[in-house]
Amino acid sequence: MKKILLELVLTVAIIAAVWFGLSQVDWMKLLNVEQTTQHTEEKIGDLFWKMLKNSESEITSDSVVSPVDSMLTRICSANSIERTKIKLHLLRKDEINAFALPNNHLVVYSELITSCENEAELYGVISHELAHMEKNHVMNKLVKEVGLSVLISMSSGNGNAEMMKEALKHLSSSAYDRKLETEADLTAVEFLEKAEINPEPFANFLYRLADKTKNLPSQIYWISSHPESKERAERIIEQIKGKSFPKAELKDSLRFEVLKERVKEK
Repeated sequence: MKKILLELVLTVAIIAAVWFGLSQVDWMKLLNVEQTTQHTEEKIGDLFWKMLKNSESEITSDSVVSPVDSMLTRICSANSIERTKIKLHLLRKDEINAFALPNNHLVVYSELITSCENEAELYGVISHELAHMEKNHVMNKLVKEVGLSVLISMSSGNGNAEMMKEALKHLSSSAYDRKLETEADLTAVEFLEKAEINPEPFANFLYRLADKTKNLPSQIYWISSHPESKERAERIIEQIKGKSFPKAELKDSLRFEVLKERVKEK
């Protein structure tokens, strides 16, 4: 009996020792998973942007790009986000949309800019997409819906065009799950607060466009692809209840109106 107990104790001890040893191994590093994912993200993000650039009309005018870039820089600076890693792209397209691509590509459609009633609304959308980037939602969504092996195949040049288009569609016109959307919203509120920008206009933007989707569902991707917009707006209002923010200055409003007019110019 004692012999059996001793053997059992030794067996348990060996299993525990092996388990402890294995737990000390950095498997992500050993199997090169993290580096592979990073490399895949860089390649796939650049390929997605190349597809968009070749099929859409990019806005390169400094009179339009510079003001939006300044807005992005303000959010990044206030939140210690490395601005140089964000690649801002403006596309002339009559759809209210903005989305993040892998490797920190931020795509903003012209119709989104002209549909915002004020600067703070656009700040809110930009902050929301930055939150998706900072929280690594973009690659998590792709890996979940497309699969890492497929993404690796695409990044190595073995993916077909239709597969690439479908993966891009997942990012530009389909929703993240509710948990990730909530996290992006609340993180966006934090970004705006640190930049001393009132998040309430962002909530108003959600309210307003949620109503418009009833008549223009095909043109408002940013709202139709982000479900429960009114509930999200209410959550933002609840989050900032009792807080005060600097009022928008007249010069900011005038500057934004000038930007919208320049975007409308053909």
